[in-house]
Amino acid sequence: MQRSPLLARLDSPRVLGYVLIAPAAIILIGLLAYPLLLGVWLSLTSATLGNPGTFVGLQNYATIFADPTFRGAAFYSGFYTFFAEAGKLVLGLALALILNRPFRGQRAARALMLLPWVAPTVLSALAWLWLLDPQFSALSWLLIRLHLIKSNIDFLGHAWNARWALIVVNIWRGLPYFAIGYLAGLQSISKDLYEAAAIDGASGWQAFRRITWPLLMPITTILVAFSSIFTLTDFQLIWTITRGGPTDATQVFTTLAYQRAITGGQLGEGAAIAVSPIVLMVILAFFVVRSVRER
Repeated sequence: MQRSPLLARLDSPRVLGYVLIAPAAIILIGLLAYPLLLGVWLSLTSATLGNPGTFVGLQNYATIFADPTFRGAAFYSGFYTFFAEAGKLVLGLALALILNRPFRGQRAARALMLLPWVAPTVLSALAWLWLLDPQFSALSWLLIRLHLIKSNIDFLGHAWNARWALIVVNIWRGLPYFAIGYLAGLQSISKDLYEAAAIDGASGWQAFRRITWPLLMPITTILVAFSSIFTLTDFQLIWTITRGGPTDATQVFTTLAYQRAITGGQLGEGAAIAVSPIVLMVILAFFVVRSVRER
């Protein structure tokens, strides 16, 4: 029986490979590439809500770069991402080192560690909004009872208080991601290396500096790069707690883009704000891809 030319072509591994990845490629193009390209196109137009606008080139980018609110949002986006990632890296590694040692209740501790990660972002943000309330803050109440302060702290009413408060909340929420990643990395390190180091007289710090940290570097790159992308594009947490305030002190790219495009109706300008950090995210994605290939 003679086979059709189409079926004969499927005998080629190369052709069959293209056929098998075609559904995934179509989904990726439809869900990721199309919205991204549409956003880039909108950023080059004068589109507003209800008006498709016309092509204006880079005018929207010139407008936002001259806008002090956008420059403030760019500054706080970098500030927020840098300190949140530094905090999550240090505390996540410390938590993983603790949980990697056997102790009573280790499994329960590992399960509890996941709570900030699995809780819905808006729900946890609302809980933190109550904790940071200027009148009913439980944190202020605790600090007063410990005689560390004399009156309630206005965590969200002052610019720098609000900025640091959001960083703390982001660290709290992202800590399990780093701890889980580092815990997996620690458990993949052979105990023979530590035993050999102990025989050679290495201290605990020397074993960490010479064995643990170098072997955790590849996973550190992946954790930091992925988490930086998520932090740089964080929206729910900031919008729920401060909405970019007070006086735009906690604006980031996403909240400012939302305000300009949806609330203000300036779709072109909002799209330009949303597209502007893409270069940074491409650089971070490059490091992720390179690290995965090296592993």
